[in-house]
Amino acid sequence: MGEVVNNQIIGDRDTLLSPLSSLSPEDLAVLRDNLHEQRLFREEQLRQIATDPSRADEPIERRSAARTEVRVKLAASARMVLADVEAALERMAEGRYGVCHLCRRPIDRERLMIVPQARYCARCQQVREAGR
Repeated sequence: MGEVVNNQIIGDRDTLLSPLSSLSPEDLAVLRDNLHEQRLFREEQLRQIATDPSRADEPIERRSAARTEVRVKLAASARMVLADVEAALERMAEGRYGVCHLCRRPIDRERLMIVPQARYCARCQQVREAGR
């Protein structure tokens, strides 16, 4: 069995044995529903970008490079968020949800409620963004 440090059970590799323990079953249900809604929204967004029915009948000469660039960037952003959402659902299913990928500490409940696909705690996220 792992060692107890700061009232948390720590395994041999400093990973939490029960990362979901700080979240209630109700919290998890809300977060899971939110992630599923985000996945559906992003999938629909990608479908709309791919078909782009509002411009299908527009003459080619009126389709600007700027519009195309915006569509490409929107699609890339939607795919990235969709991948994050799917990864969060996978972590949830595997019982690894809610643990920072860097420091291995639990991610604050409040942060997860705002950004349910978060991979990092607020501190580690700031460090990552400062390093860019």
